[in-house]
Amino acid sequence: MDFQQLIDDFTSVSCVLSVEKLPDGSCGKIRIVCGNKAYVDSLKTGHETGSKMFSHELIPNSEYENYFPKDLIFEDYCYRGAILKQPIHTYVHPEFFDAWFNIFILPLASDREDVGYCLYSMDLSTERNARIMANLSQETAADVLSTCIKLRGTDDFVSTVNDVVADIRRICEARHVCLLLVDYASRSCSMLAQAYADTARRVSMNHWQDEEHFNLVVTWASILGGDSCLIVKNEEDMASIKEKNPGWYESLHHASVDSIVLFPLKVGGNLLGYIWATNFEIKNTVRIKETLELTTFFLASEISNYQLLNRLHRLSTIDVLTGVFNRNAMNNRVDGMGSGADSDECSIGVVFADLNGLKRINDRDGHQAGDLLLKNASMALQNAFVGDEIYRAGGDEFLVLLPGTTKDEMEKKIEKLRSISPSYGNVCFAVGSSYQEDRSNIRHALHEADEAMYADKEQFYREHPELKTRSL
Repeated sequence: MDFQQLIDDFTSVSCVLSVEKLPDGSCGKIRIVCGNKAYVDSLKTGHETGSKMFSHELIPNSEYENYFPKDLIFEDYCYRGAILKQPIHTYVHPEFFDAWFNIFILPLASDREDVGYCLYSMDLSTERNARIMANLSQETAADVLSTCIKLRGTDDFVSTVNDVVADIRRICEARHVCLLLVDYASRSCSMLAQAYADTARRVSMNHWQDEEHFNLVVTWASILGGDSCLIVKNEEDMASIKEKNPGWYESLHHASVDSIVLFPLKVGGNLLGYIWATNFEIKNTVRIKETLELTTFFLASEISNYQLLNRLHRLSTIDVLTGVFNRNAMNNRVDGMGSGADSDECSIGVVFADLNGLKRINDRDGHQAGDLLLKNASMALQNAFVGDEIYRAGGDEFLVLLPGTTKDEMEKKIEKLRSISPSYGNVCFAVGSSYQEDRSNIRHALHEADEAMYADKEQFYREHPELKTRSL
């Protein structure tokens, strides 16, 4: 059949593709039958600029892999257009080409049963077009809108993300959906949310947090090959994964995964993690990709905001050197207790622990040695007061709040602190405490504990006058 005259009437970058239908009904070779002037010119431009997408002059009826890397999603779309006679529209931004592709695939007639044809037409732009992204089916738009409303209107982000992931599993009719975050600094992964079908065997995801699986996750970028997602829908696609990444293939095989759709979560070029659905409903592949493409766009944005707020919260509440709460967090907590705003527990135990000898260490051995002593002191406190609130109140002074405790429990923990402190690099504390049945009396308890701590410090320096290097 002569498609050149047809394709020459198109002004946008367009070509005609042929798709072989193998005896078992699967997709065979995909060839570029012909292209219009705009398409041929784009190949020349890509060749001149060294693009990874285009590398040769167009030779009619050449396999598409001569011009850009093997792409399972592209193959699926061509098969649906040429063999299943389904019109396709998608809007993507591949990593290997700095442009947005607005792509249309239209079925064409064929005089052969074993070969189908489709018209592939695309417009390129350097900026994302929100109007095109929003041009979704009514069903898909409703799913995406529901996700946006849930994410923007929540006070419990993690719980809401779990709800969204459950919705995604329902849309995909998948056995399992998981959202995994990636931390390159610590070389680890963490599972943010997941959802299983009621009949699915639940598998622990804890193993994904070790470095071995982090190294596996890092390889997914090469499998994606610059595409916005990966869709593996049958044994042929899985064989491609086995060839490219045997380690991941074995992991999928071990988990009885027959099909998988994998999307990276990115903001501003930064990879936050991945979301994937396994054993999904193959017949809905196009709708699943369309829905997840936009849903993950919003998910990534909200996750990025959530992580930023967590970092800001940590910076505002955590002492960077010792890892315990800082003075700002302490003041907010004390104010809440004193005003009655925090009313979960009734009693309160207060312990002041002042580090003896810090100034002497700083003067004699330098501030690096003093910082190490503070870190050791923090570890000793965290060992003695497991589950309690530990604050660095000042340079060498720590405060421990024990809400809902008993006086006996508090005193046992103080004794444990005194006994274990020497094993943390000869840490030595001056300790004072107070216990109140009504924690709204927190300020009175702080005053009592502070006075008791200074009395203990005076006793320490009377016994060790050689260590006294500052006035009390």
